[in-house]
Amino acid sequence: ILIRANEAGINLRRHEDHSIGIALDEMSTEDEIRRLMEIFVGHDRLPFQMRDLSGSVTTSFPANLTRTSTYLTHEVFNRYHAEHEMLRYIHRLGAKDLSLVHSMIPLGSCTMKLNATTEMLPVTWPEFSRLHPFAPIEQTKGYQELFHQLEAWLAEITGLSSVSLQPNAGSQGEYTGLMVIRAYHRSLGEEHRDVCLIPLSAHGTNPASATMVGMTVVTVACDQQGNVDLTDLEAKAAQHRNRLSALMLTYPSTHGVFEADVRRICQIVHTHGGQVYMDGANLNAQVGLCRPGDIGADVCHLNLHKTFCIPHGGGGPGMGPIVAARHLAPFLPGHPVTHLGGQDSIGAVSAAPYGSPSIVTISWVYIALMGRDGLTKATQVAILNANYMAKRLEKYYPVLYTGTAGFVAHEFILDLRQFKDSAGVEVMDVAKRLMDYGFHAPTVSFPVAGTLMIEPTESESKAELDRFCQALILIHAEMQDIVEGRQPRTNNLLKNAPHTAQVVTANEWNRPYSREQAAFPAPWVRDHKFWPSVSRIDEAYGDRHLVCTCPPTDTY
Repeated sequence: ILIRANEAGINLRRHEDHSIGIALDEMSTEDEIRRLMEIFVGHDRLPFQMRDLSGSVTTSFPANLTRTSTYLTHEVFNRYHAEHEMLRYIHRLGAKDLSLVHSMIPLGSCTMKLNATTEMLPVTWPEFSRLHPFAPIEQTKGYQELFHQLEAWLAEITGLSSVSLQPNAGSQGEYTGLMVIRAYHRSLGEEHRDVCLIPLSAHGTNPASATMVGMTVVTVACDQQGNVDLTDLEAKAAQHRNRLSALMLTYPSTHGVFEADVRRICQIVHTHGGQVYMDGANLNAQVGLCRPGDIGADVCHLNLHKTFCIPHGGGGPGMGPIVAARHLAPFLPGHPVTHLGGQDSIGAVSAAPYGSPSIVTISWVYIALMGRDGLTKATQVAILNANYMAKRLEKYYPVLYTGTAGFVAHEFILDLRQFKDSAGVEVMDVAKRLMDYGFHAPTVSFPVAGTLMIEPTESESKAELDRFCQALILIHAEMQDIVEGRQPRTNNLLKNAPHTAQVVTANEWNRPYSREQAAFPAPWVRDHKFWPSVSRIDEAYGDRHLVCTCPPTDTY
């Protein structure tokens, strides 16, 4: 049967007990089902017509599985019956979201760079998007070539030897990398090594991933410059030398600086029997300039949806492949269906052997278009942009951390905590006021409470960088008006931000500033105003309570 199916161009799944699996969906045609039956009977002379079978097929469900309640009763499912109306409704929803088509999104540690149309086009090609993840390897030679090329590029970029494309997100890459480290220790008879050292500046996913793989998290202090405290690291590594499994290190650090002692950090961990896991969240500041493997990392994950241009932030799939040194290669993820991986593999960490392969094409195109020199220049410009903005803004907001030479990496942290006492203004007030200027806020209160973390990436023009800097400078002037008593501490531009069109155009206006100051605070805002959809909300309440926006219950 399997031979006949293969000759007919139909893939059937073979289970370990020698049974055969068949999967059909709404795209399956009558002709395909007829060919399938001919494969099973061994000839093309079926004693019936396919259409005659429809009368004997029942589509009813057992009583205990039949739904009796109503469904899709919300008016939004019953209002739009014309395609024009549906299209307009979708666009009205989309118009409420500020995106990169409107202005820069300077979220620190997020790398919201350009997702070029050229890179995105292959995702729409059926040759990539319609292939089954378990298709036999001899039928996926194009994909295999793409995987091998991309893996070779990523290995060269990182200075490590082996790649697994299976993890579907950065957090899953962390989990996978730590699982590989645990398997390595187990192979040496050191399964007792279960302590993971994590700096206090780390992403929150780091301790979560370590806990998920069964490790005990031990935190490492940072010094006043935001670097890993070497004295504390040496003490913790020595204290746990018999159980030390790994250190999770972000480089450049989450504080936005290149740590001068990063090689010493890796050496300390290796001396005490541990492995170094490098969080690749900030790889956009490394590509072409330095490599995790050369620094001393044993394994790292790469956020292809950040550094390598796959779109993110909309809830779609990510890609967090891991790159490992030669001694960890045997333990990389495998897959039982496609027989990926060797006998020492940790097994599958995702449903599909190569994660989300159709979006890998985006990163392949990006690297192919940029080349070695282009990737290096992108890194240099990302660092240049961050330092340019930091220098422009340091007169108004303290830059919390800088490196030994006084520069930042590809992102930087502005300290706004002093304005709480002087003007009664919180960092969230500044974030909301930026909406009136047409900008998405930077990362708020991470990794330090009361701060903004800004990452411009290499994609933004100097004009856009200047607009964002000018917005923060003008907001500083608005706070100065509060400090000097020209505006009250409660009813002011920042506390009332953002200002919606409904608020600004209302008949009643009882605020101690003009409508123009509220909605058009800078000249460029008049050219293309993005109106926030809602005014100030209570974030803390919303985070802790489910609020349902539904029709009254009597309408159901």
